Parts: sequence; C-alpha cells; structure tokens
Amino acid sequence: MYVIAALYQFTRFEDPAALQGPLEATCAAGGVKGTLLLAREGINGTIAGPRAGIDAVLAHIRALPGCAGLDWKEAESDHPPFARLKVRLKKEIVTMGQPDVDPLASVGRYVEPSDWNDLIRSPDVAVIDTRNDYEVAIGTFEGAIDPETASFRDFPAWWEANKDRFGNKRIAMFCTGGIRCEKSTNYLLGQGVPEVFHLKGGILRYLEDIPAEDSTWQGECFVFDNRVSVGHGLKEGPHELCHGCRRPILPEDKARPEYEDGVSCHHCFAETTDEDKARFRERQRQIHLARERGEEHLAPLE
Repeated sequence: MYVIAALYQFTRFEDPAALQGPLEATCAAGGVKGTLLLAREGINGTIAGPRAGIDAVLAHIRALPGCAGLDWKEAESDHPPFARLKVRLKKEIVTMGQPDVDPLASVGRYVEPSDWNDLIRSPDVAVIDTRNDYEVAIGTFEGAIDPETASFRDFPAWWEANKDRFGNKRIAMFCTGGIRCEKSTNYLLGQGVPEVFHLKGGILRYLEDIPAEDSTWQGECFVFDNRVSVGHGLKEGPHELCHGCRRPILPEDKARPEYEDGVSCHHCFAETTDEDKARFRERQRQIHLARERGEEHLAPLE
C-alpha cells in the first residue's frame, strides 16, 4: 500500500531555495513521489510512498522553521498516485494574487467537522465553496454557493461583484484540505466581514470523520492525484481524468463521441484546436510505447 499525505504550513521561510535540495533528497531517499511547493510564505503539497519514506519526509518538514506543528491528512492507495517527484519554488504556495493577504496575521474561526452541519444549516449563514468550478461540479455541501471560478485568483473579483447579496450573513467557507480557506478567510476579514468561519481540515477531514448517514456532503471530492476523486471514508471514487483538460469524468463519459483517450472529452473537445489534439495524440502514443517497453511513463495528470 502507498501512504498519501496532503499537507501545508504557512510560516516564514527566509530562503526557500536553500530548503529545496535537502527536501528533494529526503523524498528521493525514501521512495516518495508527488509535488511539494516552497515559497516565502510556507510549504504545500501532496506526496505518496512507503510508510517509512513518508515518515522521514514529514519529520524533515517538521524540523523546518515554523513547521513543528505541521498538520497533514493521510489516505492509502493500492497503486502509485504519482509518477515522479517535484519540489518547486513558487511565489505563493496557493496562488491568490493578493499581496496584502496574510494567513499568519488572522484567519476565520476554525469549525470542527463534527460542528460543521449545524453551522451551515443556520439560516443566517452563507456557505461558499472556494474551489475551482470543475472541482465543485462533482461534489459539494448541500446549499453551498458555487462562485464558478476557474482559478483561485478569480475569487477576490467574484467577491467584489457579489458581496452585496450576503447582507449581514455570517460566512462559512470550505475547500479540499483547508489551505485556500486560510487565505480566503483572511481576505474577507480584510474586506470588513465580521464573522467568517472555515472547515478545519477541509472536505478531506470531514469525509474521513463524518459517517455517510450523518453527512451533508453530496457527490465526490476531487483530489490532485491519480485517485481523481474520493468519497466518505476517503474511499476512491469512480472518476477518471481527461488527460486533455485534466477535468474529472465518469467511466460512462468515455462512451460519448467527444471522448478520445488522452486527447479530449465532452468538457474540452470544443476548447482545443486540431493542432492541440494532434500534439495530445502524439503524447499518448509515446505513453503507450513506453508501456509496451515496460518503462515508467510520466503521467499527464502531473
């Protein structure tokens, strides 16, 4: 079994580049793959590997400045979720494009999964899903508002255009693992919203902790690895990934005329040119050739 660890920590790294090499070496030594992002504001990522390797990487991260209290979420998979390791330097560990947003200064009030249902059912609470549109499309909480944003960068503009519709309501926000809400709740507090809440540990912790019969979650949760989606108990969902657009699709969607393996699906068929599709077909051909040779290929998911 492969252990999957999703993690983030906002902290101050004076020189993220100096941390990159040692972290990459620790991952490689433990057979750990996936993606880790380093920036001056902290670390974020999802990794997978054997238990000993994951434990070594987590210990390494907890020893970094400000990371002793690192929180992470784990799951298991019987197949490798990632094909390679990437440790990258970024300007932000989750890109919002708002230089004044600082989760280390203040964030919304954390709400435990056990208290979430009561909060979002309150008539004076507006529930906002901060994830991207393709993520929301396969699952969300009952009654949640979908901003229909293609990127987290779009959220501030959406809020500015829609803030008047919320009146004096309290705002409850959620995302996959909690990281986007660290920024979005700080942003709303900076915009003068007095009461802002967010789901502690995100959807993943809610699905892990709350039994299906008590849940207000509807559908599946998109995850950024080869599982594609998970449900209650973090059980792997039915979704696959269109490697043309990286959106989730169901097995029955592969019978639609727009679908071509590795090239397109009904979501993206009209969005790409003939030249794009030709390039994707060549990429898919190279993947098949690598498989025939028994070589590891780099999954388009990444």
